[in-house]
Amino acid sequence: MNKILSSVLVAGMLLSVGVTSAMAIGGASGAKIDYAVQGQLGELVVNPYDIAPLTAVIKDGGYSIKNASVRIVPKENGQEIKYKVANGELKTHGGIPVFGLYPNYVNKVEVEYTKIYKGKEEKVKEVYEIYTAPVFADVSGMKGQKGVFFDKIEVIKKPTDKFKDRLYFVNNFQPKTGKGTKVVWNNPTGGALEWNYNPQIFIIDTTGEIRWYLEPSKIYNLKSAFNAGVMMGFKQNDDGDLTWGYGQRYVKYDILGREIFNRELPAGYVDFSHSMDDSPNGNYFLRVANANLKRHDGKNVRTVRDVIVEVDKNGQVVDDWRLYEILDPYRDNVLKVLDQGAVCLNIDAKAGGHTLSEDDLAAMDTNDKFGDIVGSGPGRNWAHVNSVDHDAEDDSIIISSRHQNAIIKIGRDKKIKWILGNPVGWGDKFKDKLLTPVDSKGKKISCGENGAICPGFESDKGGFDFTWTQHTAFKIDEKSKGDIIYVSAFDNGDSRGMDQPAISTMKYSRAVIYKIDQKKKTVEQVWEYGKDRGFDWYSSVTSLTEYQADKNSVMVYSAVAGMQFDIATGNPTGLPSPHINEFEWGAKEPSIEIKMTNAMGYQAWPFSIEKALSK
Repeated sequence: MNKILSSVLVAGMLLSVGVTSAMAIGGASGAKIDYAVQGQLGELVVNPYDIAPLTAVIKDGGYSIKNASVRIVPKENGQEIKYKVANGELKTHGGIPVFGLYPNYVNKVEVEYTKIYKGKEEKVKEVYEIYTAPVFADVSGMKGQKGVFFDKIEVIKKPTDKFKDRLYFVNNFQPKTGKGTKVVWNNPTGGALEWNYNPQIFIIDTTGEIRWYLEPSKIYNLKSAFNAGVMMGFKQNDDGDLTWGYGQRYVKYDILGREIFNRELPAGYVDFSHSMDDSPNGNYFLRVANANLKRHDGKNVRTVRDVIVEVDKNGQVVDDWRLYEILDPYRDNVLKVLDQGAVCLNIDAKAGGHTLSEDDLAAMDTNDKFGDIVGSGPGRNWAHVNSVDHDAEDDSIIISSRHQNAIIKIGRDKKIKWILGNPVGWGDKFKDKLLTPVDSKGKKISCGENGAICPGFESDKGGFDFTWTQHTAFKIDEKSKGDIIYVSAFDNGDSRGMDQPAISTMKYSRAVIYKIDQKKKTVEQVWEYGKDRGFDWYSSVTSLTEYQADKNSVMVYSAVAGMQFDIATGNPTGLPSPHINEFEWGAKEPSIEIKMTNAMGYQAWPFSIEKALSK
């Protein structure tokens, strides 16, 4: 009897719990809301997809809504963010997406929308108050990492009216930490996992305020080989969404953090870094490496930063460009003059100013030392490709090869169309591909046999210089037509003139734009900036120059300017101070300049909230 009674009581309790739970989530009472709402709509969800803490969604509350707009009320003397919301975005997020909130602040958000209920439309205007937490990021523990993403930010030159609404997407990273050194490829060593740094990804306005950042812990893990690496190659696609890669992954997310895809690289490839380009046909071009190459000497190696793979929207491999088969992986002229203290992200001040000798390189070829080391031949860092740009007009790719000091265009047939770089060391089969420098009248400019003594650029005299350890070679589609194309690049300037200067402070970097006649195989330098700023603006590695069609401007990020070292120990005394500059087309001085103190920079570019949410 007691057992029967106990069973009845338990059954009754379970039924009661079940009914209560059902009522809480809806059940007989419907989709009941038992939490506070501020306005006429539903609940407020901050950080709706867990990786973008300065975003929110004001849920629709079960109504149909359309024609929404959002305004983030700025702080005193702050920058207004205001945008319309496409009706498709309202349906995708189940409410009104909110972007641009200030961190650690009670934000006032003005929203306007049309609410449809019982067949009637009502225009509504409301103000929501949304609190956000302070910016959070994993830290290295080093005293230089104050301020999370940067120690301080200075608006050196306030924007002109044309640029005062700019938002700048910044792709930085913190130095190596104890966590990140646990996982490194070791067969051979090197590759993307040797570059295993926590990301620092954020958007700032023109007053220097952070208005968005990526909190990566849900999609990133320094201790996991297939979820780590350096986040690089960020780009806002034509559809407004973000693509990038890290380590063994390439991904696409919208600005609220909603995952569109997050994939491992195709099995035959490893070590994404630097560049992921989207093509008008919907395909993606990724800078990767070969997962397993049998060299001519019979050795199997992972190659290093010398393969471009094209994948379609579903991740199927369409094609690849194996640069060790297209270029000469044993052209070592540039390798001998590189500053070994700054080989892209492998910055070692103790090796500053040192170069590799003929014997050093020869010794490598007689041993099995492979991986992310400067050296010739597949399996070593002979090419160091740091950007790829698909030219859809003739279905070619334009690459920047840092360790060849060259910008190169290669066709779908894997044939080289042209090479923009100094002529030293190119074999006979490449010599007719080298572009000839000319002035504005088409007259040939003599740069000497090694291309190192071109006259300095003067707009009224038509000077010229090649790029040296450059980054980001991009075709300017809007200025190009047929065989006449314009290409932008950031000329970092290491090994300038195929040499190291007597004093390191003689180095300088440039943003530069070239006009190329692809039929005549000539190149004219039409704009530069940076030479007069000297060593203070010098970035030995990383950085970006890119044309912006919306304002007919040129964006420049000198990403590791101002890096300082202790001369005695060679250790850094602080992180660099990256500079953001944006120029009117052809202008000699920037329309805005922003400086970040104590930040390890990679790239930055203008972000469009209209493209992201108003499309």
